[in-house]
Amino acid sequence: MDLEREYDQGEFVGARGSIAQTGRRLLTYALQVKKQLALALLMLAVAVGTDLAGPLIAKRMIDVHISGIEMPWHETAEEGPYTVSYGGKRYKRADHFAAGEPRGAEVRVLQVKQAFYFVGEPVSFDGERTITGEGSLAISRGSRTITYQARMLTTEELFRFFRPEMSGVLQLCWAYFGLLAVSALFSYGQRYCLQASANRIIRHMRMDVFRQINRLPIRYFDNLPAGKVVSRITNDTESIRELYVTVLANFFSGAIYMLGILGALFLLDVRLAAICLFIIPVLAAWMAIYRKWARRYNRVIRSAVSEINGMLNESIQGISVIKAFRREKKTAQEFEEVNTRHFTYRSKLLRLNSLTGHNLVGVIRNMAFVAVIWYFGGVSLGNGQGAISLGVLYAFVDYLNRLFQPIVNIVNQLPNLETALVSAERVFALLDEEGEDVSDRKMARFRGDVAFEDVWFAYKGEEYVIKGISFEAKQGQTVALVGHTGSGKSSIINLLFRFYDVSRGRIIIDGIDIRDLPRQTLREHMGIVLQDPFLFTGTIASNVSLGNPAISRERVEQVLADLGADRVLQNLSRGIDEPVLEKGSTLSAGQRQLISFARALAYDPAVLILDEATSNIDTETEAIIQDALEVVKKGRTTFIIAHRLSTIKNADLILVLDRGEIVESGDHDALMRRGGRYYHMYQLQQSEHAPVAAEEGELFSEHR
Repeated sequence: MDLEREYDQGEFVGARGSIAQTGRRLLTYALQVKKQLALALLMLAVAVGTDLAGPLIAKRMIDVHISGIEMPWHETAEEGPYTVSYGGKRYKRADHFAAGEPRGAEVRVLQVKQAFYFVGEPVSFDGERTITGEGSLAISRGSRTITYQARMLTTEELFRFFRPEMSGVLQLCWAYFGLLAVSALFSYGQRYCLQASANRIIRHMRMDVFRQINRLPIRYFDNLPAGKVVSRITNDTESIRELYVTVLANFFSGAIYMLGILGALFLLDVRLAAICLFIIPVLAAWMAIYRKWARRYNRVIRSAVSEINGMLNESIQGISVIKAFRREKKTAQEFEEVNTRHFTYRSKLLRLNSLTGHNLVGVIRNMAFVAVIWYFGGVSLGNGQGAISLGVLYAFVDYLNRLFQPIVNIVNQLPNLETALVSAERVFALLDEEGEDVSDRKMARFRGDVAFEDVWFAYKGEEYVIKGISFEAKQGQTVALVGHTGSGKSSIINLLFRFYDVSRGRIIIDGIDIRDLPRQTLREHMGIVLQDPFLFTGTIASNVSLGNPAISRERVEQVLADLGADRVLQNLSRGIDEPVLEKGSTLSAGQRQLISFARALAYDPAVLILDEATSNIDTETEAIIQDALEVVKKGRTTFIIAHRLSTIKNADLILVLDRGEIVESGDHDALMRRGGRYYHMYQLQQSEHAPVAAEEGELFSEHR
């Protein structure tokens, strides 16, 4: 139970609202398609209503048209559709006489075992029937016994008495089949409408979640694996879809069925119906107990599913590293731990479902049948009242059987209900995260005068990685950031691009605090090239333009030519229409980096940021890019993070960082004259590269 408590208080604390609140939010989404849902539920109600009419038709067929043969018959002188000729006389059943129509002597047709007998006189009371001798029928009830003269009817004679009811039986049969057809048609309609409505709801929800992801700050994703986010968009929303399609349909139809059946039971016999009311509190208590435990298990299960997705995503992304360092078994072991946790709680939920599932329904159903049999056999017949007809008993048993079908359906949907509610909690927890709306605000291209004024920043708490940074970069200048790993270079770029906001101080562009501008508006005139460029599935051209209609094909070709990329990409058979797979896996590092450069420059940024942009490419491609950059940097402010100091010798301002502080600043010559940290870093790199350069020179001489 500790693990349940950990998940219950870990991932959901501070984000999970009450079940009622979750239900209200799910209802809000449902109201977006309220017309379709209302139509679906209306069709469902019609389908249920027509289906419930079946036992009433069967009751009338049994009591009126089949068992009705035992009702009183009277002699009549008139011919008609309901008259029967027997023994030279005409008879008509009592219920077919019109008001005021004269009636003759009363006779009866009674069934004894498998045979029917004609009794030519009224019967005083009904009870146990026996044939005591040839032509004698005895009826006993308690201590009373009366014997009547009776004649057994042949098959042909019996059919005469049934013939007037055949038209009524056929009409009821056609009515029954008609209701079945209507029920089937409306059941199809409600299911189609309900599923279509659910698909629309989930489409809206997934779009809301995806928009929310775009609204969330980068900080949110620092501690949340991509697989868990994907799980909320796919698995969790799919569970919610089942709520609208299956759970809603079964709960709503079950409620209508149960109300309709209970109403019909009370119409048939109040006392029998009252006996069956014990089902309702038992069902309510059952659902409450089930949900209490199922919710705990489902939270662990959904969290485990998210963790599995996260591990799968991480393993696929890092499959080359896993194989290179022989981590297959260790990775499989870590996965098995999460997989076992998921299996364990699935098994717990399975045991809970088995314990409170169909078996418990069977117990309650049998209890209800025992109560009905006790009443019908021990009370109704035992006291000699004979209050329940065969048709009523048939309809009652039929309805009682039908009553437990929606109960079974509701119980079977309880796991889906709890899964959907837990999934909804997770989705709404993501939607409730504080974000920033994507802005469409436009602004003129700024000049690019950038100033950091006493900027402090910490990723968490008071652990500052940037401490009192202040510097100024004018339009057209190139600013280089150098320093050891963890000195704060990338953090400065993150702040400038507003991936994070400063903790103290401010960053100004053209005299405007960047926090006063929407992030999208600010980034409209900024470009960035990362050390590890990310390419999307598509083509080279689509990766440069990113689908922006303002960037024409001619602009894409021009930017690639300005960078010299046409020489590097000329070997591709389709040119800029060459397909790009996920992350550009079929392209070389140099080709990917050139495409990333072209992407940044295609938007004509006022501020260009190069984050180790040439560290992973070959010398030839780097030389091409360096030559091109001297052209493209003109007129825009450029920030460069570089480990190879030889690539930033021409920078207007070099900032040497150490533990989040600027320890030296100036151009290359000034810093070299100072003989400080930058000087030693530069000399160290030169000494490291010198043997390599000498070796390359010797090889070149030998080749010549």
